[in-house]
Amino acid sequence: MIKTALIKKNAGLYLMILPAVIITFLFSYLPMYGIIIAFKEYRNSLGIIGSPWSDPIFRHFVRFFTSYQFIPIVRNTLGISFYSLIVMVPLPVLLAIMINEMRVKSYRRVFQTITYLPHFISTVVVVGMLLIMLSPSMGLIGNIFRLFGGQAPNLMAEAGLFSSIYVWSGVWQNMGWDSIIYLAALSAVDPTLYEAAVIDGANRRQKIWKIDIPMILPTACILLILRAGSIMGVGFEKVYLMQNNMNLTASEVISTYIYKIGIINAQFSYSSAISLFNTLINLVLLISVNYFSRKLSETSLW
Repeated sequence: MIKTALIKKNAGLYLMILPAVIITFLFSYLPMYGIIIAFKEYRNSLGIIGSPWSDPIFRHFVRFFTSYQFIPIVRNTLGISFYSLIVMVPLPVLLAIMINEMRVKSYRRVFQTITYLPHFISTVVVVGMLLIMLSPSMGLIGNIFRLFGGQAPNLMAEAGLFSSIYVWSGVWQNMGWDSIIYLAALSAVDPTLYEAAVIDGANRRQKIWKIDIPMILPTACILLILRAGSIMGVGFEKVYLMQNNMNLTASEVISTYIYKIGIINAQFSYSSAISLFNTLINLVLLISVNYFSRKLSETSLW
C-alpha cells in the first residue's frame, strides 16, 4: 500500500522518465540478443536465429586469443587507456582548484569559458588541427624547425609518440569540461569551514589541502570508477582518424580492429566475439574498482 501510494504521488515524475526508459530499452537492451552471433557462424541470408552455431562454440574467441595480433592490440589499448587515466584524473582537479582560487570573478568566468570551449570542437576538426600543426612540410612544427635551419620530424608517423599526442590533445580538448563537476563540488563546500580555517591560522595552501581536496575526493572516486569501466574502450573515432601505416603498430586498438574486421571485412561473428570480450573485461574492471573503492574510501556506485 505504501509503495502504491508513493507511485501515485510521484506519477508525474515517472511519466517524465518514461520516454527515456523506453528509448533505452529499445536501443540498448532489446538489441542485446544479437550477441549470440559471437557464438555462431553468422550469414546475412540466414539471419541471426537461422545461422548455425560455431563448432566449437567458443571458436571465435579462441581464434582471437591465439591470433598474433591479440597481445599488441590489447597492449596498445591498455597503454593508451592507463596513460589517459593517469593524466585526465588529476589535471581537471587541479584546474578546478585553480579556477576556484581566482578572486576576480570576471577573470574567472573568462578563463573557465576558454578552458571548456575546446570540448565543443568535433573530433574530426581536432584531428585535422593536429595533422596541420604537426605537418613537417606546412605545419607549425615544420615552420619552427625551418626557422632554425633544421628538418622537421614527421611526428604523426612516430609510433612511439602516438599515445602522447592522443592523450595530451585530449587534455586540451576535455580538461576544462571535466573540471566543471569538480567546481560544482567545490561550490557546495560550507563557507564556515574556510572561516574556521582562517581563525585557526591556515594559509591558502593549507585550506586547499585540508578542505578542498577532501571535499573533491568522493567525486573524483566516482569518476575514476566510471572511467575504469571504459578502460578497454579507447575512443574509435579519434584513434582511427590519427592512424596511418607508419604508426599502426602503436595505434591499432580493439575498437579500430573490430571496425576493420567486422565492417570492412564482413567477419561479423569474429568481430562480435572480440567486442563481447572487450565488454566483459570492462565490466570486470568496473566491478573490481567499485569494490576496492568501497572498501578503501567508502565511496562507490553501489
